[in-house]
Amino acid sequence: MELQAVLMAAGGGSRMPDLTYNTPKPMLPVGNKPLMWHPLNLLERVGFEEVIVITTKEVQKMMSTDPKMKDVKMKLDVVCIQEDGDMGTADALRHIQQKIKTDVLVVSCDLITDVALHEVVDLFRAHNATLAMLMSKAHDFTETVPGQKGKKKTGEQRDFVGVDQSGKRLLFMANEADLEDGLSIRKSIMRKHPRMHIKTGLVDAHLYCLKKAVVDFLADNKSISSIRGELLPYLVRKQFSKTTNCPKSKDDADDQTQKTADGSTNSTELLICSRDEPLLQLAQERSCWNDHRGDMSEAYHGGKLRCYVHIMDQGLCYRVNTLAAYIEANRLASKLLEEPAVHPSAVISERCQMGPDSIIGAQCQVADKTSIKRSTIGNSTTVKEKVKVTNSIIMHGVTIEEGLAFTHLHWLRTFPQHSLGAPVCKGVTSTAA
Repeated sequence: MELQAVLMAAGGGSRMPDLTYNTPKPMLPVGNKPLMWHPLNLLERVGFEEVIVITTKEVQKMMSTDPKMKDVKMKLDVVCIQEDGDMGTADALRHIQQKIKTDVLVVSCDLITDVALHEVVDLFRAHNATLAMLMSKAHDFTETVPGQKGKKKTGEQRDFVGVDQSGKRLLFMANEADLEDGLSIRKSIMRKHPRMHIKTGLVDAHLYCLKKAVVDFLADNKSISSIRGELLPYLVRKQFSKTTNCPKSKDDADDQTQKTADGSTNSTELLICSRDEPLLQLAQERSCWNDHRGDMSEAYHGGKLRCYVHIMDQGLCYRVNTLAAYIEANRLASKLLEEPAVHPSAVISERCQMGPDSIIGAQCQVADKTSIKRSTIGNSTTVKEKVKVTNSIIMHGVTIEEGLAFTHLHWLRTFPQHSLGAPVCKGVTSTAA
């Protein structure tokens, strides 16, 4: 592979504390497999043989004992960072700079998708891009989240994403929170791309192809902490700025005077803009093709730094970073898994009614006169007689006593081997069957 894969798996899951207070987010079960297993499986299916996993010591320990992680055949180069450190995604990428020998594919551990990964990588290759990223349409989760009934849902602030007529070249990116004076587009962008489409309702999937030079750039620019919040907007904006050896325009003045953390003038941006291979440059200079219409300007308008986006219109693409997304991911997990919905080691009574959209984990025991519909039952779980489970997520190692019904429970938060004879867990409601 000409790309090195990097999995970001150190996030604390601050937006779903009811689930992550004693289980790290990367190890939360989705379809009875750890959350981080799903992006690893995506990488493995397209041919990656090694992945750098940036995580914590707690997650590393759980990875070594989880049987599902043993299904991953790739070599996992695990790099641990401090759990209590205030380290962003760009900081984590900077931390492994010495391991990066080629361009990189960075994936978040909470991404659940059936994307054809080559569509993102092909954009990156075909245009010798600095950045190629994946975005999807925003999802409107309608299910009620346990503990939030009656609460007003706070809407997330929108992203404004500008693309060219092809819908692939990424020209502009800004969050609603940063637009205090309204939406303002720089003249340098409009001169080269007068017909730009501004899109809202898109979600960053946190899957990025990045030039190795970007990682080197981060090593010299320690003030950038986040890939999504700081690095991406910077790269998108710099596409239309002149390099430091060119005359400065009024639009570029702020960018050209940016300082690094140690106070020196930022000159690393020149490396990002000058990594084109000589043969590719020659081909572009002698070609009549360009990425725009209506003029005879050189390919890419002479731009050396180029950003692209692949927007998924169909298929599954979820960031499992909220309770609502976690519920939906478990509901759709059976569509992504190429294995039986009922684990071969599970003992299921013939008098059990089970819907086709449910998942039963390993070592489960399900007794007579039970009903399981649209639910995920965790490993080593015992469901006794006359139990009804609908629209629920039951974690591992739970015992549900006889005669209980769980409807629209969504998740059952318990400690291992906890016996449920009454509604004792947070977010749980139960009635006699």
